[in-house]
Amino acid sequence: MPFRQLKKDVFNLLIRDDFSNSLAQLSRLPGRQVVNPLFSFLYHTDEIVRWHAVSAMGVVTAGLADKNMESARVIMRRLIWSLNDESGGIGWGSPETMGDIMARSDLMAREFSKILVSYVLPHGNFLEHGVLQRGLLWGLLRLSEANPVLTCGAASFVLPFLSSSDPFHRGLAACFAGTVGDTDAIPYLEKLILDDTLISLYTDFRMTSHKVTSLATSAIAAIKQKSSFSDSPC
Repeated sequence: MPFRQLKKDVFNLLIRDDFSNSLAQLSRLPGRQVVNPLFSFLYHTDEIVRWHAVSAMGVVTAGLADKNMESARVIMRRLIWSLNDESGGIGWGSPETMGDIMARSDLMAREFSKILVSYVLPHGNFLEHGVLQRGLLWGLLRLSEANPVLTCGAASFVLPFLSSSDPFHRGLAACFAGTVGDTDAIPYLEKLILDDTLISLYTDFRMTSHKVTSLATSAIAAIKQKSSFSDSPC
């Protein structure tokens, strides 16, 4: 299929309301061909198109990993390269896509999770761009929901984001702390109880609005529950 037609077909699937069905159709397309248009949609001006591209990249790459691990590695390395200063780009969508891929593929997670964690480490490959940090926090959260043990190394370095001037940082960091059961985060989370800032997060293939206070409150409850049952992965 010509690239232009393939890109049009992929776009039409990304904008559909029944996106779960779109993912099923995308997963049946040749993975190594469909990733190229998906990469381009990570930069799309429409927010939901960008996020659907993230999910689609996750599904397609995880599927490739089951059949051809090296092809999946090439995609992940391309995402990593886009976050490298030498790439000449900014890497929009890359951290969240990495997180989604690894949430769907244990093989990819065990091989690449340390790299995703390194982007939050001051002594690692720390990402300084505020918007990229939003994507990173979302990616870490996404991976932690599937395998929190692999993101434990990021927990103490996510704490400063709970005091960030960016409400997306605060909200996403709160969700992450709750998912990994980080008891050290509770004092920071308690300071967010009165934070009524409204943010929009991508969950279950759609954008949903949340107040930071509700995210912090839920995180505290999750941490205390994990702690009482000795169920904290970290």
